[in-house]
Amino acid sequence: MAIPAIQYTVHAADLDGHRYEVTLRIANPNPAGQVLRMPAWIPGSYLIRDFSKHIESIAAFSITDTTETELQLERIDNDSWKLPQVDLGSVVEVRTTVYAFDTSVRTAYLDSERGFFNPSSLCLAVEGQTHLPTALAIAPIGTWSVQTTLSRVKTDSAGFGFYLAPNYDALLDHPVALGHFQTIDWKSRGTAHSMVIQGCLQEVDRQRLATDLFAICESIIDLFEPKTKQAPFQWYLFLVNAVLSGYGGLEHADSTALLCNRDHLPQQGSPLNEDGYREFLGLCSHEYIHAWLVKRIQPKAFQPYDLQVRNHTRLLWLFEGFTSYYDDLQLLRSKRIALQPYLDLVAKNWNMVLRGPGRHKQSVADSSFDAWTKYYQADEHTPNAVVSYYAKGALIALGLDLLIRAQTRQRKSLDNVMQLLWAAHGKTQEGLLEDGFDRIVLAAIGPDFKKPWLQFKARFIEGTHDLPLAQWLTAQGIAVSDKKMSLLEQMKLQWAMRYSDQNGWVKVTNVLDGGIAQRAGLAPGDLISSINGQRLTPIRLDAVFAQLQMGTNARLRFYRQDCEHESQFVLEPSSPVMQYQLSAK
Repeated sequence: MAIPAIQYTVHAADLDGHRYEVTLRIANPNPAGQVLRMPAWIPGSYLIRDFSKHIESIAAFSITDTTETELQLERIDNDSWKLPQVDLGSVVEVRTTVYAFDTSVRTAYLDSERGFFNPSSLCLAVEGQTHLPTALAIAPIGTWSVQTTLSRVKTDSAGFGFYLAPNYDALLDHPVALGHFQTIDWKSRGTAHSMVIQGCLQEVDRQRLATDLFAICESIIDLFEPKTKQAPFQWYLFLVNAVLSGYGGLEHADSTALLCNRDHLPQQGSPLNEDGYREFLGLCSHEYIHAWLVKRIQPKAFQPYDLQVRNHTRLLWLFEGFTSYYDDLQLLRSKRIALQPYLDLVAKNWNMVLRGPGRHKQSVADSSFDAWTKYYQADEHTPNAVVSYYAKGALIALGLDLLIRAQTRQRKSLDNVMQLLWAAHGKTQEGLLEDGFDRIVLAAIGPDFKKPWLQFKARFIEGTHDLPLAQWLTAQGIAVSDKKMSLLEQMKLQWAMRYSDQNGWVKVTNVLDGGIAQRAGLAPGDLISSINGQRLTPIRLDAVFAQLQMGTNARLRFYRQDCEHESQFVLEPSSPVMQYQLSAK
């Protein structure tokens, strides 16, 4: 094959030291001085991560048939380097050593058991040449094999060898997993799908996984393409890393990288945590929907991505929130869960949003814009100041779906909106303007929906009002009632405090506005020692709280910065936090 002008070679050089060696070959560097840049963030995870910090060493060489000469690299900033002037037609190699020991789905990992990398963590961008075809060569490693959706050009049976991407941005959209895998293959609507799993100590139940994933993927294809039932890819790959404790996913156009608790996967001869497995299927559903919504339907602000700076949009409530609504809904539609468990999931999310004081201070549109500095950099005050565009975004999708059904007398639903959004912005790859969703909603539902939609948008998307879900759900045949809670549950809800176990101490992590904990003078970081003279530990917290009664005096002792404090106060209820449960009528 003709070697592209830009070629990366990745070698898992030091398994025990967790280091990749990466060689970047540039056939035609800018003679005036080629600039190289390492991405600062990865699409789908809205935080500046400074991947360049993992580069241990970097060197550049001018290559001829017989010699190589080291070149002096100029450091421009944390992420950028500049080559010196070279002769026209010179070939340059840039060699980096990259430390990789992050188990997340966002970066790179390497040890004696497995390897994983997103090219954005290893591959420097060649400024001015990112539009060119790009090759990735992966060097063999023992008995391991390669899993990726990159286009194979010349590889061995294990997948080691040469891959090709049409440009640098496309290269970054294909994560790579290395090692040994358990593989599940199936076809949904005629399109090939695979799941490869690392980290399970026993054989997974391939039949159950294939059956469930087949149904979920078909239901999602049908959501966006009810007539043609065609997926927008030729092959889709789920890359799963099963660990002791972990959860997360990152979307790509033809694949997704998933992190899960290994006990949440069905394994031969082991009892299955059914709730955990449902959570895993929901994660698969969520990231698979992103193949349409985010990877192909995109905000205009993301076209093209600028991976050196923050890319702001006020639409993450749509791209993440609507995905979060449909991920569980498609489990119901594919008959992976029954109606009542689905309603329980809806109620759980609704109640979680209602417990957050930040929902009255920040709109989901502002939350989307501020994702880089607020949502992705959460601190002890976040619940009081921030609303999740995932969680409330899912409620907005539910509310809009219910409103459309009521206004059109069941003739239309949110599905019609998503299908038009796909036709207008997914198939065409035309980015969605910040106000572009207005046009889609009205075109899908009709001009009579303009007033209800604009009111909905002003109150719940641009504003901070709670959605009247109880009214809308009841109108659709769903019974809404106050959640039944024990006196202990009510007391803990009134305290409005989140905590962790620090060596047997109750450590306060969050104090929510208006709760008993705040009125008692507690702050994040405090260690609670006793209430009413009783020693408080994480194990005994429920027993101590169960003895408390509203209207009585309480005495609290706690440590802040190793100094003991005492607070005496009356246990008075705060404003009621509404919590609901749902059931089918």
